[in-house]
Amino acid sequence: MVSEKLHQWKERKVCVIGAGPSGLVAARELRKEGHKVVVFEQNHDIGGQWLYDPHVQNEHPLGKASNFLNVHSSVYASLRIASPREIMGFSDFPFLVKKGRDTRRYPGHKELFLYLKDFCDWFGLRELIRFNTRVEYVGMLDYSDDDVHVHNHHDHVGKEIKWVVRSRDKTGDDYDKILVEQVFDAVVLANGHYSHPRLPNIKGMDKWKRKQIHSHVYRVPEPFRDEVVVVVGSSQSGQDISLELVEVAKETHISTRSMDTITEGLSKVIQKHQNLHLQPQIESLEDDGRVLFVDGSSIVADTILYCTGYSYSFPFLDTKGIVVVDDDRVGPLYEHTFPPSLAPSLSFIGIPRKLIGFPFFESQAIWIAQLLSGKRTLPSWDDMMQSIKEFYHSRDVAGIPKHNTHDLADFEYCDKYGDNVGYPHLEEWRKKLCLSSLINYFTDLETFRDSWDDDEDLQEAFQSSHFAQVLPQ
Repeated sequence: MVSEKLHQWKERKVCVIGAGPSGLVAARELRKEGHKVVVFEQNHDIGGQWLYDPHVQNEHPLGKASNFLNVHSSVYASLRIASPREIMGFSDFPFLVKKGRDTRRYPGHKELFLYLKDFCDWFGLRELIRFNTRVEYVGMLDYSDDDVHVHNHHDHVGKEIKWVVRSRDKTGDDYDKILVEQVFDAVVLANGHYSHPRLPNIKGMDKWKRKQIHSHVYRVPEPFRDEVVVVVGSSQSGQDISLELVEVAKETHISTRSMDTITEGLSKVIQKHQNLHLQPQIESLEDDGRVLFVDGSSIVADTILYCTGYSYSFPFLDTKGIVVVDDDRVGPLYEHTFPPSLAPSLSFIGIPRKLIGFPFFESQAIWIAQLLSGKRTLPSWDDMMQSIKEFYHSRDVAGIPKHNTHDLADFEYCDKYGDNVGYPHLEEWRKKLCLSSLINYFTDLETFRDSWDDDEDLQEAFQSSHFAQVLPQ
């Protein structure tokens, strides 16, 4: 909603955490709106998840860390994007094919990194970013624990909250001992959500003597040559990695929670490869190296590779318990973006999963930037809390587990969200290309990235205004 009164425009000093896709578009929109922006990025370059990092030797094999992981990216060497490039681009920066680069419709991860680099350079964002800087603490300035009960009440909304951000710079291979402290009017969390492994709780897991790793540290199939490998999880990464392992491992067993979720594409692949097997859920891991399944069958395995997804993690964030992560539900968040008691000075970009990400991040960034300048206002605290309650209730009624709270997979939600700032609805061609790609993936797992029959929708895409924009080649 646009503010009733002629708003008094405000320039804010804003800290953005992370220079991946969501952090970059946040920086652009905040600056466009006239704010002073500093982006903190722990790595040496932009890209976030898309900045490939082959050096995983110092990471815990299961990604267990007291607070901070050594490695941010979970991208493996052969990874190709799972959506056609045409739908991936930001609204005013199409993901074009460039001469001399990876020209495939479903390119490898490096091409997406180069797209983000082009975006960063085209909009001059690099000057806003402090690289090799790890944020270790974000908290409210002059804020005592006595304020907590007040702060959860709507009377407190609108109070000017300032944020203390403490960070360390990296020199060489390690971080400085000196903590640098700065104060900001607002903080935007864009630190990504595909780094901190989510692990199952399996009986005997802690005592199992053989190799156990999470896909977060998987890069290439070679270390698994001639092994018997159990891949836990049959989602996209589990399927992708299993298809690679089949070429080198003695046997690959995919353990799935539910046989009902096995796609036609995966079934075809299993029938084709004699050393690829489907197994039910694991019951326990035994001392002698056996993996016991819930149907009573077992195998002796060399390695268990957990493709069990990731958890939301904000180890640096101290909101005095106002925002919590409970079984991967980050809340309370109005529209998955704003904690009602701290909005709009604290916001989150990129929490929803299973959406067409980049355009959605862009609409989030625009809303955050306009709320901070006073161009728009949020509903009342009561209304925001009511909306969150209704959303949680709708998920519960639909039988959706709490850890899937932010899995939205909903075009309509993107459109409704964009209406907050007049962001254009997703184009029909974008929706069609997304759906045909998904159908292709479900039916032809091995070939969906290289054979498709969506030429009509593709022509419609290329004739749209999105691709008519003049951009550097």
